[in-house]
Amino acid sequence: MAHITYVEANGQSTTIDLADGWSLMQGATTSGIEGIIGECGGSCACATCHCYVDDFLAGVLPPPSQGELDMLENVVAERRPNSRLACQIRASAALDGGVITLPECQE
Repeated sequence: MAHITYVEANGQSTTIDLADGWSLMQGATTSGIEGIIGECGGSCACATCHCYVDDFLAGVLPPPSQGELDMLENVVAERRPNSRLACQIRASAALDGGVITLPECQE
């Protein structure tokens, strides 16, 4: 299980507990966190779960796959070096305490 903090574009932060294997996108959409749409349901086909990972997560996450990098080319908000797709990040104890910040828009 991982405690993940989501920071919405308006600054509101919410920390949720995510079971191992759940994606950060699933956690956001089931918890009513504003700012992640997840139109494709997590299949890495839409880029509407774009987020910015903190330095801690950037250091423990594996690098993005080529498919994720390709989809990050389609984000609406500014793409940054720490941009990731929340549907491609799976919760585990190694991510406990991580923070993701959501962009102002996804579409």
